Amino acid sequence: MKKLFGTDGIRTVAGEFPLDKKTIFTLARALVELLERAGLETRVLIGRDTRESGPWIEEILFQGIQAGGGEAVSAGVIPTSAVSFLTRKHRFSAGIVISASHNPYKDNGIKIFSPEGLKISDKWEAKLEKAIAGGKDNPKISKLTISPEPELGKDYENFLKGQLEGLPRQKNLCLVVDCSNGASSAIAPEVFRELGFKVIAIHNTPDGKNINRLCGSLHPEDLTRKVTETGADLGVAYDGDADRAIWADEKGRILNGDHTLFVQAHHMKERRQLKSRKIVATTMSNMGLERALQEIGLELVRTKVGDKYVLEKMMELGSNLGGEQSGHTIFLDDCPTGDGILTSLKMLEVMLARKAPLSELTSGLRECPQVLLNIRVREKADFSRFPEITEVMDEIKKELAGSGRLDVRYSGTELLARVMVEAKEKAQVEALGKRMAEAIAKYLGEGE
Repeated sequence: MKKLFGTDGIRTVAGEFPLDKKTIFTLARALVELLERAGLETRVLIGRDTRESGPWIEEILFQGIQAGGGEAVSAGVIPTSAVSFLTRKHRFSAGIVISASHNPYKDNGIKIFSPEGLKISDKWEAKLEKAIAGGKDNPKISKLTISPEPELGKDYENFLKGQLEGLPRQKNLCLVVDCSNGASSAIAPEVFRELGFKVIAIHNTPDGKNINRLCGSLHPEDLTRKVTETGADLGVAYDGDADRAIWADEKGRILNGDHTLFVQAHHMKERRQLKSRKIVATTMSNMGLERALQEIGLELVRTKVGDKYVLEKMMELGSNLGGEQSGHTIFLDDCPTGDGILTSLKMLEVMLARKAPLSELTSGLRECPQVLLNIRVREKADFSRFPEITEVMDEIKKELAGSGRLDVRYSGTELLARVMVEAKEKAQVEALGKRMAEAIAKYLGEGE
């Protein structure tokens, strides 16, 4: 059986293996057995995003956990990071998130957190995959009425609101919040309003099918338009499970996770809050971030793409700040996972403390031209099997030596090859990106 857990849990079309009813039931029951063998209480917290498949997947997880003799507790619709936070706070032995993050609504996924609020280890994933492969359950699935525990959501909201304690409230500060019709739709606007901000919420009416559809962090066009139309001070867009955040500054310019890391690193360094001179990012972060951090005496350390790899490197280095260009930012002193709403509050904290707009705070980051291309492929074959592809890679890397970067990888959640090219000249970046993408499409594309 092929590996089921990717860089961000299990993810596929809801109803198809391994998100079919039998496999979900077997996974839940196996998780309880795994907790028992580890000497842990079999209490599991479950949260989900707004996809139409979320409720029935939650019902099956409940029944699988109960069949194994465990106890399941629902947090309802809530961000991924909230499950991480609440699992730690309330001492659950595991937390489960039902979400496919930024994917379309037909997809869904299962992420599992350890008692510490961290994604479970590769060892635990392997044991669960082995249980699924040998599973003989033929479960009788019944309809359940699941009532979320309201106090759990309140605990998470109070944690968020506590981030700005002691700072002056600026009731005239206006935010546009794009909730991507996802897990932040009810929570984020309410938290900001209760903190005294003027809030314009968009894409906050989920119907089960509109999550991430032409909105949120992958499609910020409406965000920039609303910021410029209303004269707002800041725009923020989340993805479906609200673990990432990107920005529109007061001028309507889109800013990403690199800008977040630059602003936060600068601010935390001045406040002596950094525990390491090393800020962790991935191979996708712009060379401009690396240079900007060097100018203020900090070092950028890169990992493979995936917030789990960022976290691993942060823990190894003793760093308390890291993230991805895509918008995942980890403030390890507060939470071991990316949290879009928490990140928003951290950015507002800097704006309030410095009495400066985001455009001014990010002015020290000068990005190099970069192109990101997605190529749909029929399989995730090792590139080394195709000398024609590796030859193009080598030629591009030689041309960019000392002045740019090429990164070619597969998506951890979709049948996509991702190409990133970065250099000093925009025309060169575009030409080399096109050349690399065409080589991959020719030998690995869907039509081949």
